[in-house]
Amino acid sequence: MAHLLIVEDDELLRDGLAAQLGQAGHQVATAANGALGQTLLETSRFDGVVLDLGLPVMDGMHLLRWIRQRQLALPVLILTARDGVEDRVEGLNAGADDYLTKPFSMAELEARLGAMLRRSRLPAFGGSLEMPTGRLRLDATQPLAWLDDEPLELTQREWSLLSLLVANAGQVVGREDVLAVWQSDPNDSTNTGSNALEVYVHRLRRKLADSGLNIRNVRGLGYMLETTTP
Repeated sequence: MAHLLIVEDDELLRDGLAAQLGQAGHQVATAANGALGQTLLETSRFDGVVLDLGLPVMDGMHLLRWIRQRQLALPVLILTARDGVEDRVEGLNAGADDYLTKPFSMAELEARLGAMLRRSRLPAFGGSLEMPTGRLRLDATQPLAWLDDEPLELTQREWSLLSLLVANAGQVVGREDVLAVWQSDPNDSTNTGSNALEVYVHRLRRKLADSGLNIRNVRGLGYMLETTTP
């Protein structure tokens, strides 16, 4: 699951969100003001931020702009009582990935947060993804990959699956996360399902044979890309 930061000055709401998201399997850190949130972001790695706008010391909009100057890809969900259209437009233009107004449904918050985190795992930015072993390298913008500088022949789905596994190496990637990535591809209209996913995982295992990498099936949860012991 994800490592999340909640920046919210309402203690009751902050503690409640942390408890609910913790029960959902996430690792959660909290900050009561924008300055503390900034400090945590400077010293720890997070997968996503839930951010209030009306914060003491440093307001949420200022912190959001600071995040976007330094961590372009970090997903941020604004959670605020400011429900005007101009407020939503300002927040989204400042770099928020989503905007939810108070009062809100916890089920909707979890759904929006889950969707935001899934989108963030797409290889949407330039560069390449590389395993710690250095043997496997993926282009982050197109379906290209190399193993020991030899190109791997991958379909679009195999590449998106492998990209997701590499980006989360050593962590479990849920089946629903993989299917969500496939379904979000506008160029892929083929039906997806668990049976199809098993086929693609099997194909990838064969192509990664003798690479020092293994796609482990974590029963009931999903898959994990890990290095094998020589």
